[in-house]
Amino acid sequence: MMDKAIRDFPKQFAYEPVVENGEGLGIARRALILGMGGSNLAPELLKQVGSDSTLTMHRDYGLPAIQSSDADETLFIACSYSGNTEETIDGFKEAHERGFRVAAIATGGVLLDLAREYRVPYVRLPDTGIQPRMALGLSLKALLALLGRTKECADLSQLAQTLDVAAAEQEGKVLAEKLRGKIPVVYASAHHSALARIWKIKFNETGKIPAFWNVVPELNHNEMTGFDVVPATRMLSERFHFILLTDGSDHPRVVKRLKRISVLKEVYKKRGLPVEEIMLEGTDPWERIFRVVLIGDWVAYYLALFYGVDPEAVPMVEEFKKMMA
Repeated sequence: MMDKAIRDFPKQFAYEPVVENGEGLGIARRALILGMGGSNLAPELLKQVGSDSTLTMHRDYGLPAIQSSDADETLFIACSYSGNTEETIDGFKEAHERGFRVAAIATGGVLLDLAREYRVPYVRLPDTGIQPRMALGLSLKALLALLGRTKECADLSQLAQTLDVAAAEQEGKVLAEKLRGKIPVVYASAHHSALARIWKIKFNETGKIPAFWNVVPELNHNEMTGFDVVPATRMLSERFHFILLTDGSDHPRVVKRLKRISVLKEVYKKRGLPVEEIMLEGTDPWERIFRVVLIGDWVAYYLALFYGVDPEAVPMVEEFKKMMA
């Protein structure tokens, strides 16, 4: 059940990943994460918290263009919660065939079978029956383990006690009521783009509704002009509801006084556009991030109940996969 998966989310941070075939793995100077959908969200958050330029993500078949000198210093990590994602497996096979260093993260499936066959490092995630998008804590700790960042992995364990699920549920439920009959548009600073994208994904997969995301300052130069409401376009704009994810630690030009996000909120409200603001709050960056992730989970869950859809299953994805087979 989706509500149980959300309530149990903090328990994921008590998970202690084990790296199999990890002898001599060391610490990767660069890492390229191969993954699709919810299986490739953890590196985005890791990059956000650490401003880590050594991490890149690939969401497609095969591999991106990469210089041989860079490839020699790169660990190619295939991450697929099910272990059966065809794009990820394709990239994993290519990286291995080209002699690159590879590793894998999955609950099982073809990917772990290949990792064992190739005798390369891998982490087997616990198969708790949850959807990939809900396994963000497990994926993050597994990724840190493969990267050799054991201290960061251990530091995350405190979230098992500090994340307040009940408070996040109450805040999420209130926002969900405001979003009934609306199309959510989630905005954040460029630094927090991963969070805005995660909220959008939760609206899509859990709530089964269209949703969109963007970042400031870029949207101030283009997207917002699409909501400069005039009588002829009001019928288009009135379906949208804007959510601003804000953080007091963001770049000074983003949060200083009435700059950027504050001004954006003001100009949208002047045009009669509904705007909600969710603040990132907590004692450290990870607590702030996952508190907001939990709020987004609850918003999407309560919207699913309102619309009478299954918040867990993704039948359209399954239909698509069958047609592709």
